[in-house]
Amino acid sequence: MTDPVVARIRANPKYQALKRKRSSFGWWLTLLMMAVYYGYIALIAFNKEFLSQKLGAGVTTIGVPIGMGVIIFTIVITGIYVRRANSEFDELTRQILAEEVK
Repeated sequence: MTDPVVARIRANPKYQALKRKRSSFGWWLTLLMMAVYYGYIALIAFNKEFLSQKLGAGVTTIGVPIGMGVIIFTIVITGIYVRRANSEFDELTRQILAEEVK
């Protein structure tokens, strides 16, 4: 791509909207992930008694399902991002490129 093409794309209001939406959404998901992850780490650091409570008569503690929940949460928010990227963000990208081809 030549510099004038890049400059036109950067000046496109749809490109600016795409950047703003993608960045904002990414930061929100990052904040959610950090809250969940660091919340779990804080529980480990400051409330070991809670996490060490046994579930039923077995050896599994409350910390195991909560830890699995952190992993599942990570997978879910990744899926949410991919779904939005594959629909809304890709559609905006297609529109921007279609305008550039004209």
